[in-house]
Amino acid sequence: MRGLVDTLRLKHHLDSDGYAALLTCDDAHYLHEQAREVAQSVFGKGIFVRGLVELTNVCRNDCYYCGIRKSNSNVERYILTTEQVLQSCDAGYKLGFRTFVLQGGELSRDKAPWLVDLVSEIRQQWSDCAITLSLGEWPREVYKALHEAGADRYLLRHETYNAEHYAKLHPTEMSLEKRLQCLTWLKELGYQVGTGIMVGSPNQTIENIVEDIEFIESFEPEMIGLGPFVPQHDTPLGEYFTGSAELTCRLYSIFRLIFPNALIPSTTALNTIDQNGRTMGILAGANVVMPNLSPIDARARYTLYDGKATTNAEAAEGIAQLEAQLATIGYHIDWGRGDFGKCRMQNE
Repeated sequence: MRGLVDTLRLKHHLDSDGYAALLTCDDAHYLHEQAREVAQSVFGKGIFVRGLVELTNVCRNDCYYCGIRKSNSNVERYILTTEQVLQSCDAGYKLGFRTFVLQGGELSRDKAPWLVDLVSEIRQQWSDCAITLSLGEWPREVYKALHEAGADRYLLRHETYNAEHYAKLHPTEMSLEKRLQCLTWLKELGYQVGTGIMVGSPNQTIENIVEDIEFIESFEPEMIGLGPFVPQHDTPLGEYFTGSAELTCRLYSIFRLIFPNALIPSTTALNTIDQNGRTMGILAGANVVMPNLSPIDARARYTLYDGKATTNAEAAEGIAQLEAQLATIGYHIDWGRGDFGKCRMQNE
């Protein structure tokens, strides 16, 4: 395994058998060690913080795994007002955040002008901040308008590169082809683009994950979002087992060695299934965390999955706890925007 890890660190690429071997080997200690070294060589021991604003739990889609799917009648729906979003950003800015992440379900298409105006207002009030959106699939012209209004980054997980597997996670009106088209548009329009998967989603195989690695490697995103699958009891897939924290961390390390400059969050989902998940992810090569800036009453209603962590170091008001937690492993908060260009390095 050491030879494969060394090759990946040097060449930023393995064949499919090599990736499969790293995902299934008995001991990933050396893999994590090398990824950690690479991350520290690029970023030092600073971890970027992003202020997360969960804009809405209203969604036009009916994905089989998601707690805010449109057919879940047990969700108390909300859409934050412009004032609530701006208040959240203001509170975050005063704490030191210089990136805001607006995340939410896919709203109806008639909400596009409101979203554009909201992004424009944030850009005007906090011109030195980065704006990241994670709001699902939209027509190209909407992505263009949002980018022109001031959005810098867009995160759209492809979830799985295998069309057969995609169909087991989504209703028939959604398609992998459309998801990949949206990612292409985002890149063409000049966004810093992020994509990624749920690790351990129902019916996922190691071969599927290798396909995902190879797709992400070829797509060359600036951000890579990976989190373990966590079931939500009101969904068709609510009885499936939670994904693996250990496998998620292996993927953090693999992607850090492929893309030394990438922005890779240690996700809330990882910290939800393991109380040490955040630090595990960072020690495996992740370099971003996203404390929650949303109004407190909205957080409990943004029920993507069961048991979602929303307090203490997961929350903006717990920033001191986050800093203390990072200090226990020798890291610290980096309050910078963390802007990077293409994260693929030339083979040495």
